[in-house]
Amino acid sequence: MHPFWNFVVMFCPKWVAPNLLTFSGFLFTVLNFFLFAYYDYDFYASSVKHPEADPIPRWVWLIAAINIFLAYTLDGIDGKQARKTQTSGPLGELFDHGLDSWTAILIPVCMYSVFGRGPESISTLRFYFCLWNVFINFYLSHWEKYNTGQLFLPWGYDASMVATIVIFLVTFIYGDQVWSFTIPGNISAGHMFEIAFYISALVTNLPVVLWNIYMSYKNKTGKMRTFWEANRPLVPVLLFLLLSTVWVTCSPVDIIELDPRFIYLTTGTIFSNICCRLIVSQMSSTRCEIFNWMFLPTGLVVALSLLLPDTPTNKTLNLCMLYILSLLAIVSHIHYGTCVLGEGAFVLFLGEGAFVLFLGEEAFVLFLGEEAFVVSLEEESRDMENILILSI
Repeated sequence: MHPFWNFVVMFCPKWVAPNLLTFSGFLFTVLNFFLFAYYDYDFYASSVKHPEADPIPRWVWLIAAINIFLAYTLDGIDGKQARKTQTSGPLGELFDHGLDSWTAILIPVCMYSVFGRGPESISTLRFYFCLWNVFINFYLSHWEKYNTGQLFLPWGYDASMVATIVIFLVTFIYGDQVWSFTIPGNISAGHMFEIAFYISALVTNLPVVLWNIYMSYKNKTGKMRTFWEANRPLVPVLLFLLLSTVWVTCSPVDIIELDPRFIYLTTGTIFSNICCRLIVSQMSSTRCEIFNWMFLPTGLVVALSLLLPDTPTNKTLNLCMLYILSLLAIVSHIHYGTCVLGEGAFVLFLGEGAFVLFLGEEAFVLFLGEEAFVVSLEEESRDMENILILSI
C-alpha cells in the first residue's frame, strides 16, 4: 500500500497537520461503530434464525467499506505527511498508536455484524475471546518495542484491513446471506472468521515478537532489562484479561448475552488505556505501570455481578452497572489522553543521562547527569522535533 499512500500524500497540503489526518481516520471507525450499533445493536440482523431482526440495509455495508478505506488510508499517510512537513516526533507516534489501540475494538465489532451471533455463527463469548486475541497481539507489538526499542508492524494488520474492506463490499453486492454457508466439518463462515483470527496471530505476530526480543538480548541491541522488568508490562493486561473473563463467564445473569456490544466497548476502552500507558512508558524509557486505577471500579462491578442472583431486577441492575462502568471508562480514557497530549510537561530526550523538561511556555530545565540548569524559553523557540508530552 505504500506506493498508493505516497501518491495520495502528494495531494495533501502542508498546512494539514499529521495528527488531524490520524484523528480523522479514527473518526471514520467511530462512525462505523455507531452506524452498526443503530442497525444491528444485538448482532442478530444477519442471522437466519432471528427473522424478527431487520436486516442491515445494503447501503450501510458500502458506507462501512468506504469508511474503513478512508481510515486505513489516513492512518497510512499521517506519518508520510509528518515527514513531508518535518513534524515527525514521538507525539505523533503516541497519538497515532493510542488511537489505534482503541480502533482494535471498533473495527472487529463491526465485522461481527457480518456473521452475527446466531447458532450458525459464533457465540458472543467466543467473539469476546476473538477480541482479546486482537488486543493481545496489538499489545505484544508495543511490549516488543518496550524491550527492543524497535516497533515491528506485522503484515497481518494490512491484510486484515484489506480483508475487512473486501468483505463489506461483497456483503453490499450480494447481501449478508452470502455468508450463510458451511464447508465440510460443519464449519460456517463465522467459524472460519474465528479461525482466521487465531491463525493470523500465531503466524504473523507472536513468533516474530518473541524472536525479535530474543535476538535483542543475544546481540545486546535492546534495553537489556531483567526478566521481571522485561515482562512487567504484561502484568496489567493479564490482570485485566483475568478480571473481565471472570465477569463474562461467571456472571449469574450472563451479562455478555444481555448486552454484548457494551461489554466489548467497555473491555476495549479499558484495554486501550492500559496500552496507551505502555506506549508512553516505552517512548519515554520509563518503568511501566503495573496497576491501572480502572481495575478498582471494574473489580467492584465484577464482585457485585457475581454476588447478585439471576432475577429480572438484578439483570436490570447489572446492565446499569455495565453502562456506568462503560461511561466512566470512556470519560477517564479521554481525560487521560487530553492530559497526556495537552496539559503535561514537554520532555525532550537528548540521549543517555541528558534530557530537557519544558515548564509551561517560559522556561525549561536542562538535566545533564546530576546537574540541572533552568533556562528561559521564548514560545517561538519551542518548535523542535522529537518532543514527547507526558502527564505529571
